[in-house]
Amino acid sequence: MSTKAPQQAVQLPEGVTASLAGRTLKVKGKLGEASKNFEKVNINLALEGNSVKLSPFSEKRKDNVIVNTAISHINNMVTGVTKGYTYRLKVVFAHFPISVKTKGDEVHVENFVGERSPRVAKIVGGCKVTIEGDDVIVKGVSVEDVGQTAANVELATRIKRKDQRIFLDGVYIYAKERGS
Repeated sequence: MSTKAPQQAVQLPEGVTASLAGRTLKVKGKLGEASKNFEKVNINLALEGNSVKLSPFSEKRKDNVIVNTAISHINNMVTGVTKGYTYRLKVVFAHFPISVKTKGDEVHVENFVGERSPRVAKIVGGCKVTIEGDDVIVKGVSVEDVGQTAANVELATRIKRKDQRIFLDGVYIYAKERGS
């Protein structure tokens, strides 16, 4: 005895435009463009004026619930193109001084625990990575790309086969911020 959930809408703020190509939603703002593919999500998308309308495919609870998840994704895209996302990582070492450099679409962590070859982390999407002293700063318009890039850097410096309570060297996320 379920009732079909009403159509929900996400209002786009001034200065933000959206376009729909098939099941891919693109949102443009002052900081750039973010896109998301809703191909595998059971919702209907439509653009009406300055809002994105969402409705579930069917009356199933699973389809009704996924609409709120899609709304969160769209709100994250709007926040990304208006304010941006910034993740800050700290370089921590005890004995061997670590140096972090960006080369193209990769982050190279050199002299990690005395290793001769650098550890490499991939930069995802259109993220910008800057190094300021002991801080690595990842900025971008997509929260997923920024988070994955920061996680790639953190995972590249994971210590294996040693006691992690003693060997605390690495690059660790310490702050997640909205806005530049």
